[in-house]
Amino acid sequence: MKKIAVYTSGGDAPGMNSCIRAIVRGAAHHGVEVYGIVRGYNGMINGDIIPLNSQSVSNIIQRGGTILKSARSKEFMTAEGRKKAYEQLKARGIEGLIGIGGNGTFTGAEIFYNEFKIPAVGAPGTIDNDLYGTDYTIGFDTAVNTALDAIDKIRDTADSHDRVFFIEVMGRDSGYIAIQCGIAGGAEAVMIPENLTPVSEIVNTLEKGFAKAKSSSIVVVAEGDEEGNAQKVAQKIKGMMKAEVDIRVTTLGHIQRGGMPTAYDRILASRLGLGALEGLLRGEKNVMAGVINNQLVYTPFHDTITKKKPVSEDLIRMVEILST
Repeated sequence: MKKIAVYTSGGDAPGMNSCIRAIVRGAAHHGVEVYGIVRGYNGMINGDIIPLNSQSVSNIIQRGGTILKSARSKEFMTAEGRKKAYEQLKARGIEGLIGIGGNGTFTGAEIFYNEFKIPAVGAPGTIDNDLYGTDYTIGFDTAVNTALDAIDKIRDTADSHDRVFFIEVMGRDSGYIAIQCGIAGGAEAVMIPENLTPVSEIVNTLEKGFAKAKSSSIVVVAEGDEEGNAQKVAQKIKGMMKAEVDIRVTTLGHIQRGGMPTAYDRILASRLGLGALEGLLRGEKNVMAGVINNQLVYTPFHDTITKKKPVSEDLIRMVEILST
């Protein structure tokens, strides 16, 4: 294999640039020509494909976002769109792909291989940390620290004004950010999609706190919680509280996706990028590079896409114990 291409797809995550850098520098080390596909599958279809070398990835390890940009592609979901993408790759002699992203990225890569036999290896890039086959995904640690910084600041205001704050963090299908922010931020309660927490239970927790003369509280809510987002949860709880409570809601939103990646994310992304490259060169295909128990592993795309990664029961138990 002499020519490969790398692309980022789906939501951006801090550390994606570190991953791109590792792939490009690793390719140079192994004597492989590497291209960057700009804007994911859209760029693959439109031929927005540029050569990369060591100079191209200088001074990007600390940058958030992705220098290759990202986009969702409806056209790639069609057979016609994928055929256009194949013709663009074939014209440049590209023999293998590395996709940095999540389930949608890997689903597209697997279908593409089944149709055109261009092998792909994935690197898990998503702040949600919800991919089966790796303990941590690229961007998760940075997102948690960004959210935690905001929660610490909101705690100061909550204490000053005797308020209850409901803080919504990202996680449409995953509570990983919420649970870790909740524990690290000393939240009184955490609500996540994986563990149904009735609003009556939150009311009970808050009223117990007030009975102990606790003047302020923080409740962290994953955006995809079964009871609704933070705004809906706050409205329900305000109507159920016995005493008058000053309740406020803060939605952190896309701030969690941006910013310089932490040292952990830079190292993880570099390790996974090089692991994806070297796996591809060894003949791996339709797999995601991940790290489990500090060991580099390869998990089939099918498993990564279909298997659920559960939130640790120990973490859920910690919230319950430490919030009392």
